[in-house]
Amino acid sequence: MFLIIIGIFAIIASFFMASQDGPAARFSTITRIGAIILVIIGASFSMFKVVESGEVGVKTLFGKVNSDVLYSGLNIVNPMMKVTTFDVKTQNYTMSGVNDSEGSAADDAIRVLSADGLEVIIDLSVLFKVNPSSAPEILRTIGTDYLDKIVRPIARTAIRDNAVSYDAVALYSSKRDEFQNKIFNTINKSFSKRGLELEQLLVRNITLPASVKTTIESKINAEQDAQKMTFVLQKERQEAERKRVEAQGIADYQRILSTGLSDKQLQYETIKAQKEIALSPNTKVIIMGSGKNAPIILGGN
Repeated sequence: MFLIIIGIFAIIASFFMASQDGPAARFSTITRIGAIILVIIGASFSMFKVVESGEVGVKTLFGKVNSDVLYSGLNIVNPMMKVTTFDVKTQNYTMSGVNDSEGSAADDAIRVLSADGLEVIIDLSVLFKVNPSSAPEILRTIGTDYLDKIVRPIARTAIRDNAVSYDAVALYSSKRDEFQNKIFNTINKSFSKRGLELEQLLVRNITLPASVKTTIESKINAEQDAQKMTFVLQKERQEAERKRVEAQGIADYQRILSTGLSDKQLQYETIKAQKEIALSPNTKVIIMGSGKNAPIILGGN
């Protein structure tokens, strides 16, 4: 574009030189030819526009935005037109109290008041992209700085408007997913009206006031101690039950021995044992007797 403008001025100057008397008139033709060549070279460079992968181009002519979109690749355009590129890949806009790259403190976290009047600090990441077909309208109505004009204010407003419906502890624990879904729906509606597409919303961290955090930690520790004590008591009850069953078994065994064995049964068992000894191949002479009965000799060689 710059070469075309210089060439046009050079052509005008060549006509002015030709109208003058003197040495300058002799160089008017050469100047005109050089200017025309300069215009052609400039037009050649300006006519071909390369749009990189993941981008689209929007054409403007003297401030007027053209509705046609240039997609990635080589495009032929009017040399007088200006092409503004838009990134249509997924973009990540993070509002956090800590910079991820260096870990240093920042002041971009969102501070909101919960339903119980407590200040909660929320770190949030918004994953979005520009709708390619809406790029001309974005340039016409918003411009290229849509992050500061649209993404940031809409996200922060949506969080504040929805946070007032929840208590601080609920935001931190049980209602976190529900809160995130509500924010997503609110932001998505606003983005759609402005040519942006919301892909995902990530509530990275919710920081509660120190007093509330201490109370929650104390409650969690108490619940853990109670669960531990319940486990100990259950184990002790199981051990007591095992000992009771064992004692009952021993008592039953002793009762059976004391009431179930008679003298005749004992004498019978003795005879059986002595008979087994008598049948042993190593036994030669066995003398059996009981009380005043005469001895009995079994076997013997």
